[in-house]
Amino acid sequence: MVDQGTTTTRHKRTRSISSYLSDSSGSTSSGKSKKRRKRKKNRSRSLSLDSSSNSSPIRPSIFSNDFCVTKDKGIAMSYICQLHPRPGALCLNKCVEMGVPPGPLLGKLKSGEDVMLENGTIVTSDQVCEPNDPGPIFIVVDCPTEEYITSLVSNKEFKKYQKFATDESMVAYVVVHFSPKRIVDDARYQSWMELFLPSTQHLILNETNSCMGSMAVHRIQHKLNMIHPDIFPLLKEHRTELTDQEQLRVHESMKSGVEEQKSNEPCINTLCTIHLRPRRGLDRSDEVRLNPKEYIQETLNIEGFSMALHDLKRKLQSQQCDVEPQEYPRILFLGTGSCIPNKTRNTSGILLETSDDQKILLDCGEGTYGQLVRFYGKQKSDEILANLNIVYVSHMHADHHIGLIGILQGRRRALKNLNQKHKPVILLAPIQLYMWLSFYNKYFEHIKNEFEFISNADLLYTGHRLSNISYNKIIGSLNMKEVNTCFVKHCPNAFGVALTFSNNSKITYSGDTMPCSELVTIGRDSDLLIHEATMEDDLEKEASIKFHSTTTQAIEIGRQMRAKYILLTHFSQRYAKLPRFNESFAENVGISFDNMQVRFDDLRLLPLFNPVLKLMFVEHYDEMEQKAMKRQIRHEKELIQKIQRIQ
Repeated sequence: MVDQGTTTTRHKRTRSISSYLSDSSGSTSSGKSKKRRKRKKNRSRSLSLDSSSNSSPIRPSIFSNDFCVTKDKGIAMSYICQLHPRPGALCLNKCVEMGVPPGPLLGKLKSGEDVMLENGTIVTSDQVCEPNDPGPIFIVVDCPTEEYITSLVSNKEFKKYQKFATDESMVAYVVVHFSPKRIVDDARYQSWMELFLPSTQHLILNETNSCMGSMAVHRIQHKLNMIHPDIFPLLKEHRTELTDQEQLRVHESMKSGVEEQKSNEPCINTLCTIHLRPRRGLDRSDEVRLNPKEYIQETLNIEGFSMALHDLKRKLQSQQCDVEPQEYPRILFLGTGSCIPNKTRNTSGILLETSDDQKILLDCGEGTYGQLVRFYGKQKSDEILANLNIVYVSHMHADHHIGLIGILQGRRRALKNLNQKHKPVILLAPIQLYMWLSFYNKYFEHIKNEFEFISNADLLYTGHRLSNISYNKIIGSLNMKEVNTCFVKHCPNAFGVALTFSNNSKITYSGDTMPCSELVTIGRDSDLLIHEATMEDDLEKEASIKFHSTTTQAIEIGRQMRAKYILLTHFSQRYAKLPRFNESFAENVGISFDNMQVRFDDLRLLPLFNPVLKLMFVEHYDEMEQKAMKRQIRHEKELIQKIQRIQ
């Protein structure tokens, strides 16, 4: 077993970065043409823990204690890679000057052979070819913690590619650092980096880099911001727009496709490319760059939108009151889509702020941590996570909990960055989630210290109540009066929850469910019902098969509950921009969007947005209407055929 803090280097010759990435994966796979028996054997070998052991796929039952030790005493892999040499190009002008006739002699010269002409003149390959390219070298370094620094800087394998190189072609062209900022800033690490020549480029990829990888999320936020800048604030994501000077530099570089590098530690963004051959340099042509003026103008160009927006502003002005709005509770929607993330709707996640230092997260699908950083910015998101008291997970479907590990990791980093005392977050979830976290804790990363687990079943409205100490801990963590859960009609152990605050305001969250009377019971007289509305009304049968609700069903549950306001969420990704409206949309029903933040005083405004939203996304909405019409026609034809068969 290798002691913790050991770094190992791997050498790799490769034709391209992409092939290096695939070749260095360490796994084996078989081609489609191989027999099934051989493919199964290869698959087993690639999945086994030890290639010398009996081949078998990894199963939880075969994990040994040695694997747990590997987790604690891990090896950090670094890679030294060199592209294959490439012969220099044949220069036809030089061939003509040397008197080389067209034909097979040119091929021999290009392949590196010397040739003799008919007059006896010997022409060497290097006389008519460009110099050979020996293949640039790039290095990928992973130094995750301080314990690895000594091993890294003392590793002799790197010396031959630093200033000690015996040949210029052996000097590393680029070093990619997958190392945290605190490691890169360490004096030992900095001294090691200085051993590389100034010609070596350093690409540092860590938490300080921009995470902006999508223009679509900013495009829709700029448009929604026109409706209400407080409810749809612009995102605080780092480096969302390039400065005028950067724009000019990028414009000039795009003429050639490659940018001259002014520093050996260039500032890079998502989708930035570094070319290794034939020309070397940064290519920023694919980087995500925002143009807010364009997004706003394309919306204003929609027929009738400007007038509708003007009418909305007038109505909002009339709705203003002299009373200072209540700051808390405040609800931020981090994900309002179902199943998988979309460009504009992430999977489920709702941040509920009850005070400056009391927060609760209702579900945390994939990408929830990234959404927090995108909305608040890095520093503010650390403050939010440090004050996160409770995480509630409604059920075990991945789109509601797969982002939990990222939240726990981010919260741990936030507490450390802010020099705050470590305190576990209270995790309310189905008991099955505890089993999954225990597995992760055992085989991958120590995570159990980050949470204190309480089963949702212990909060059932008609079930066994927690001990006073545990229950009071939950109530005290959120300045709340009561927390109740109920089973809902979805998958096994799916829950809804009702939260009653000390000022008697009440929020009910359905999670995923069909219409459920138990949810009506615990949510009676809620100030706000947040209910899933996965399907539109004419897909009620499909919604029933998948144990989801339609928009009208969700609104009806709110009516039965006597909820003051209803916010619909968890839309099928077929409604990525906007769901279909119907006559059920009353004056107390609103649509949720990613990165929408509301207070109780804002809820009365949301229904006013609907006419403007229909115009803003008119193409998308018209397309949905056409699809609905086709479904209706198809349904009528099937009904007629059924009647004819009966007759």
